[in-house]
Amino acid sequence: MENSDPECSIEEHENILKIPKDKHTDDEIKEILSNYKKVAVVGMSREEGKESHEIPEYLINKGYDVTPVNPNADSILNKKSYPSIEEVPGTVEIVDIFRPSDKVLPVVKAAISKNPKVIWMQEGISNEEARKLAESKGITVIFNRCMMKEHVRLFGD
Repeated sequence: MENSDPECSIEEHENILKIPKDKHTDDEIKEILSNYKKVAVVGMSREEGKESHEIPEYLINKGYDVTPVNPNADSILNKKSYPSIEEVPGTVEIVDIFRPSDKVLPVVKAAISKNPKVIWMQEGISNEEARKLAESKGITVIFNRCMMKEHVRLFGD
């Protein structure tokens, strides 16, 4: 998903550029992507062509254990979907969020109960209150970055 995707509007590009990225180094991002493989994707879509479908599919193809979180789907990409992060069974290492910035705080509050290592807000998504809350619980926070783009950039395709 290049920033020049025709399906990405000018407004989306402007929003992505306005939001700063987190301050994590390439080595830190590479370590996260290497060491944590259990990913709950909040806002994962059933619709092919949407980034919230294509990016988790890429992660699955790269060996990540992806769990969809979408209250409107029973299954996505042949994986059981859960209505909320709290209902995801077992360990969650990364909570990957595909929700608007103003909808992130409740997701992060719910995610804390799963004790993830990382909260990852996809490209164009940032929420300062959510970031501070997660970091106060010892959770690493990545924001305004695409997991797929970072994986391709740091590991190649």
